[in-house]
Amino acid sequence: MTILLGSIADDYTGASDLANTLTKNGLRTVQTVGIPDPSLALPDVDAVVISLKIRSVAAEEAVAAALKAESWLRGRGAIHVLYKICSTFDSTDLGNIGPVTEALLSVSSGDIALVTPAFPETGRTVYLGHLFVNGQPLDESPLKDHPLNPMGDANLVRVLARQSRNRSGLVDLPAVAAGTDAVKARLGALRGEGVAAAIADAVFERDLETLGRVALEMPVSTGASGIGLGLARALVSSGRASANTGANDAIRPPVGGLAAVLAGSCSVATLKQLEAAERHMPVLRLDTEKLLAGQDEISAAIAWAGERIADGPVAIAAGAAPDVVSRLQARYGREIIRARDRNGHRSDRRRARRARRETPRRRRRRNLRRHRRQARHSSLPDRPGNRPRRSSAEDDRHCRKRHVAGAEVRQFRRRGLLRHGAVDDALTVDFLMHSA
Repeated sequence: MTILLGSIADDYTGASDLANTLTKNGLRTVQTVGIPDPSLALPDVDAVVISLKIRSVAAEEAVAAALKAESWLRGRGAIHVLYKICSTFDSTDLGNIGPVTEALLSVSSGDIALVTPAFPETGRTVYLGHLFVNGQPLDESPLKDHPLNPMGDANLVRVLARQSRNRSGLVDLPAVAAGTDAVKARLGALRGEGVAAAIADAVFERDLETLGRVALEMPVSTGASGIGLGLARALVSSGRASANTGANDAIRPPVGGLAAVLAGSCSVATLKQLEAAERHMPVLRLDTEKLLAGQDEISAAIAWAGERIADGPVAIAAGAAPDVVSRLQARYGREIIRARDRNGHRSDRRRARRARRETPRRRRRRNLRRHRRQARHSSLPDRPGNRPRRSSAEDDRHCRKRHVAGAEVRQFRRRGLLRHGAVDDALTVDFLMHSA
């Protein structure tokens, strides 16, 4: 069976949202959890959404998983691959939106990709390259303090540029409103400037339809479910897919049996949904601190659900309010809390014991080592701060050779003014000293 549209989603819930959007807009869609086996027999479908968990992993790991998924989708005939990301552009300066988009472009012989998290139906719009959440700039909205991927910059062109090797550009709203020819002309101009990823403005649903028609003629795009809406409507309007949504019934067998809801997100929306769920079903909130302490919360949760699930659906939640998560991150370290709350209910006693006995200085050193490994292997601009870095001792020796006391350099480093490996000559050090 040959498919038309393939999608690689960076998390499971986003994949479900996209699959729902594609189905509502006329595509017969199948969603898989993980990369399917090559022998998987597909029903007669137009689109396949592969659900991965790569939003918050190291960039090289995300790229490797996305490329395997892309190979599977192209092998099934996909003419276009969409990298599905969060509508709030959840990422950091290390990725993973930029590195994965560039990797997908490199294997598909593409030279530029449209990128937009806009989805007006859910209050996400992009104007002049800035992301708005229900009318508020992202960095002023309640989502700016996300406990795992805080977003302090609403300018997506800047955000994407910081995590990409190549340049980023903008297809602004006037070009989008003028139609497909104007968007293509703008992309041509950006291509000539060496831009590989273009943030596209979108304020109305018709903007997504325009972007979908343009993106369909390119091998790769990146965005939230909004661009999926545009791609689906473009496939239907071009006649390549039938809008007979009733055919989906043939690929959806009846679902029965027991039901449970597992929630691992710490977002405000998820916490509100759990509050609403408590009015209709039993909800168990796992204690993250007990998980970190190595207590067997999982067995207790399974026993709790077993006593109630025969009477109806139950919900088990691992997330917590942002202030609680921030307190736990300050005590145990951000990466350990991320592993508990996002990857869901896994017991890792060795890391928990290490977190409890770590001093702040040891934690900083461990985080620096991790960032050095990520910077060495991830897709980052070729800047001095992203090259393989010296050790702390090497930095201090280097600075002393430049007649700068090691203690002063360490003081700058503690203030965040000097990063390991950023000292390449005496001018850099002199600048830092005189600007401190």
